[in-house]
Amino acid sequence: MANNKKSGNKVASIIAHAAKLSELIDYQNSSVVSKEIIKKEKGTVTLFAFDKGQGLSEHTAPFDAMVYNCGGKAEITIDGKPHILRAGEIIIMPANKPHSLKAVARFKMLLIMIRA
Repeated sequence: MANNKKSGNKVASIIAHAAKLSELIDYQNSSVVSKEIIKKEKGTVTLFAFDKGQGLSEHTAPFDAMVYNCGGKAEITIDGKPHILRAGEIIIMPANKPHSLKAVARFKMLLIMIRA
C-alpha cells in the first residue's frame, strides 16, 4: 500500500475495509487529480478524477494498462482510434501503442498497470 497520509485518510480507510472507488477522490475545477492506491515494483493502481475537458496527452507505456471507468464519460484514443468509455466500462491500452485521454464529462477512473 502506498503511503498516502499526506492526501488524507480516504485511501488509508480502505485497508481491510470496503469503500466506493468514486468516493476516494474528489474533482477539482480545471484539473486532473490522481491518488496512488497501490505502488509495487511490479505494478501500480491509481485513481484519477478529470474535470470536463481535461485529459492526458498522447504517450506510450512499455506495459499493458487497464482503465476502469468509475463514473462519467471519456474518449480514449489508442493507436489513432477513438473509444468512448462510459461508467462501468473497461478498456485495455496495449503496451507500446500511443494513447491519450480526454474527459467528455467529469470522469473518474481506476488505472491498473502491471509490469512484466
